Amino acid sequence: MKKNNLLLLIISLFAISAFAQNNEYKQTIRGTVIDKLTQTTLPGATVIILNTDPLLGTTSDMDGAFKIENIPLGRQSIQISFIGYNSRTISNLNLTAGRETVVIVELEEQVQKLDEVVISAKQPKDQAINEMATVSARSFTVEETERFAGSMGDPSRMAANYAGVSMTNDSRNDIIIRGNSPMGVLWRLDGVEIPNPNHFGAAGTTGGPVSMLNNNMLSNSDFFTSAFPAEYGNAMSGVFDLNMRSGNNQKREYVGQVGFNGFEFGAEGTFKKGGKGSYIAN
Repeated sequence: MKKNNLLLLIISLFAISAFAQNNEYKQTIRGTVIDKLTQTTLPGATVIILNTDPLLGTTSDMDGAFKIENIPLGRQSIQISFIGYNSRTISNLNLTAGRETVVIVELEEQVQKLDEVVISAKQPKDQAINEMATVSARSFTVEETERFAGSMGDPSRMAANYAGVSMTNDSRNDIIIRGNSPMGVLWRLDGVEIPNPNHFGAAGTTGGPVSMLNNNMLSNSDFFTSAFPAEYGNAMSGVFDLNMRSGNNQKREYVGQVGFNGFEFGAEGTFKKGGKGSYIAN
């Protein structure tokens, strides 16, 4: 009889202790947050205990470690999140009074499929291609030689539309820059100084009635009206710095047209399919 009473007393004490622990005693969850692929620690990850009021949580330190104290005993769930990684929830962690709960959380890097990004460069018209030019310089494109009124595909006639530039008369493309003589204009083609680039040009002049230059062969170029960089010499009025373009290195193309400058036939293309070399003839 005494043994039965003693056993009943011990059971009652355990029940009372367990009841007190479940209602008063609290426990700690700690662990480490790491990258699942590289196994490196993730500092600054957010860890919260779900369904707690007030909300319990913390962030991982420089070593990826975290620690949350004063968590009620029983089944608890934690949520771990980090910028650039998929959030992870660990459910039904059994917190007991006997020991702390230690977890190692592996997060997977978040992969997002984005639409393609197209980046296109645009050369400001008030800035020249030549980096040494600071003022009174302007770049122009091949398309501009066709769009300006009365240009007839001639860079000289196109430039006459700029401020401070005028022409002697409509029968010739001599240009006057800020009152200077047309003979003071310097022409360069791919870095080489060239003489008068016109048909039927008078000796000692830089203009003529019909231009030899074909705008289908030119690339973006510079036009200077003063303050020339040091590389330009023999110029008192202005400088035309022209550049030839490369042919199409992907497919063959042909052009034929009739205009003020005469008849034209041109061809361009790649030397070898898949190669980077190209040719252009006009």
